[in-house]
Amino acid sequence: MGFTIGSFREIRDITPGVRRRTRASVRSTIAEYTAVHGWAVAPGARATRGGGQCSCGDPGCAAPGAHALDFADEIPAGATGEQVGVAWALTPGAAVLLPTGRTFDVLEVAEEAGCRAMVRLERMGLRLGPVIGTPDGRALFFVAPGAADELPRLLYRMGWDGAALDLRCRGLGEHVTAPPSDLGGLGPVRWLRPPSPDRQPPEARLLLGTLAYVCHRHGTLARTM
Repeated sequence: MGFTIGSFREIRDITPGVRRRTRASVRSTIAEYTAVHGWAVAPGARATRGGGQCSCGDPGCAAPGAHALDFADEIPAGATGEQVGVAWALTPGAAVLLPTGRTFDVLEVAEEAGCRAMVRLERMGLRLGPVIGTPDGRALFFVAPGAADELPRLLYRMGWDGAALDLRCRGLGEHVTAPPSDLGGLGPVRWLRPPSPDRQPPEARLLLGTLAYVCHRHGTLARTM
């Protein structure tokens, strides 16, 4: 497999007080993402704790520590451990980002609502894919690609199109920050449900009804407190 590596630029980890992980461990995780799960990985910016200065160098950055680096090439799905090592050496300290809209989209809800939905879905015997928890209190459900385009139609068919739901979908052209990286200087993201080679992201329609219901209840309770 051949792929080009962008011009070298060191990405300094400017997040103070964060637990250090060895580069070998990060590269091993990235190799698992690319070779085992078939995901591309994009080097991302880092930020000071609290969402301050962004390592991209733009003082007016609109998303400090939460975006892909323009000058760094993606590591493609299927890259071997050796290829990952060569590529990641050009951006040491970068955050690990996974592009959405290719092998998966992501349904995003409040983490409390997402955890309640996970319990309901598992009791119903529905298959779940990976789920990420973020330090700013969000739960990211991996679903089959195409969900972002289908979301308005699916919500309409389920009768949720007129509801004010704290639910959105990330699709083509967007990214999610993946473990073991930090998100915007706020802290590390983590797996609420880790990926597995035999657990592919389900169709969004299988989860959406439960997610919408739980989000609606969560929002209603929050407004009455």
